[in-house]
Amino acid sequence: MSTSYDVIVIGSGPGGYIAAIRAAQLGLKVAVVEREHLAGICSNWGCIPTKALLCSAEIYHYAKHSGDYGLKIEGNVTPDLKAIVSRSRAIAQRMNGGVGFLMKKNKVDIIWGEAKLTKPNEIVVSETSRTIVQPQGPIPRNTLGEGTYTAKHIIVATGARPRALPGIEPDGELIWTYFEAMNPDAMPKSLLVMGSGAIGIEFASFYRTLGVDVTVVELLPQVMPVEDAEISALAKKQFEKQGMKIHLEAKVTKVEKGANSITAHVEMKDGKVENITADRMISAVGVQANVENIGLEALGVKTDRGFIAIDGYGKTNVPGIYAIGDVAGPPMLAHKAEHEAVICIEKIAGLPNVHPMDKSKIPGCTYCHPQVASVGLTEAKAKEQGRDIRVGRFPFVANGKAIALGQDQGLVKTIFDKKTGELLGAHLVGAEVTELIQGFVIAMNLDTTEEELMHTIFPHPTISETMKESVLDAHGRALNA
Repeated sequence: MSTSYDVIVIGSGPGGYIAAIRAAQLGLKVAVVEREHLAGICSNWGCIPTKALLCSAEIYHYAKHSGDYGLKIEGNVTPDLKAIVSRSRAIAQRMNGGVGFLMKKNKVDIIWGEAKLTKPNEIVVSETSRTIVQPQGPIPRNTLGEGTYTAKHIIVATGARPRALPGIEPDGELIWTYFEAMNPDAMPKSLLVMGSGAIGIEFASFYRTLGVDVTVVELLPQVMPVEDAEISALAKKQFEKQGMKIHLEAKVTKVEKGANSITAHVEMKDGKVENITADRMISAVGVQANVENIGLEALGVKTDRGFIAIDGYGKTNVPGIYAIGDVAGPPMLAHKAEHEAVICIEKIAGLPNVHPMDKSKIPGCTYCHPQVASVGLTEAKAKEQGRDIRVGRFPFVANGKAIALGQDQGLVKTIFDKKTGELLGAHLVGAEVTELIQGFVIAMNLDTTEEELMHTIFPHPTISETMKESVLDAHGRALNA
């Protein structure tokens, strides 16, 4: 049984398992320590199963509005919560098994248990306090758990967990985190969502589409606070049209629990307190890094605002110890963790031309209805930086494909440097924009100018044509609006 490796990764989420695979591809001997389930929060309780839930809600929406498409569905269409959740959990299990297969394919050892750093190049693995979720199908593992293991390089990829506000801590019954919201015992009739970031607004959208009375309370002046204000305002208008109640610049100050409901004391913008009663409440006020009880303090590993401090290549201040993904700070996105993992491993392996990540070019996506996607600077941020900008806009209502789909409420907004033509930011709201945003990300990575984008031929009829039209509009040359 081997206990010595080139690389040990603590955690098998998107950052952890990608780091392990890339290390194996480069010929390094690698192991992953996992305390609970392969593939991490993203595949088991986050990115993937939530999209399964949202897909079910979308199909339900179409079924309820089948008449708009010239179709007639006999009888009532009703959501089967148990079946919806079961489908979502089955997909999560499939993803878990997929990562297990990749570990086998790349000859990565799995060490089951909880790891603690004892030296810069040593960990001790103890029996996990969690229920281990085995992947579907057999996977090889030279090591089964408890013991001491060494590696030249140890990567911390322990992720993050829901943040709890003092006095409003989730209890798993009346006050939920995304864990409980994803796997409810019964459909609530009413729901209060505290926080309108990606997690909060996705669950608000899911439950509202299925007929739940949803109220969102957001501390800041706009929903999805990281998004461009214009895009946020358009999304809010659509959410409210769907029947969602949204309170901005409002704060939940206290929660009283009843037998099967909660009453939230909400301080509104004008200072008045309104009591809102709902069957359940989702706390979606962000996440905090899993930095406790893994030996960081004893070894002097620096943290910054609750996250492990790293350089552009994942290195901490202690030689031999690295960190990637959510535990290393925002943005808290799976694709950021994956790319960070590749950079870290390639630097460890000594590959040439390894560059630090440019966080200004990381796209963000929210899979609500309508979808929201963005990359780069918002209009406000560009102006704050003193940029002289051109702004282009193109509405979905002028796009033939969007009209044909019955999804004509949306907007593409592009921001350029007026002097250089550099694309500074792109912000989209509407149908399938999470699939469109990569086009702008590629353009930014290639330093594509507005002139080059205007001379790019987009296929017709597609929603992607709105992207080009937005660029044209920045110069007053939009052709279809």
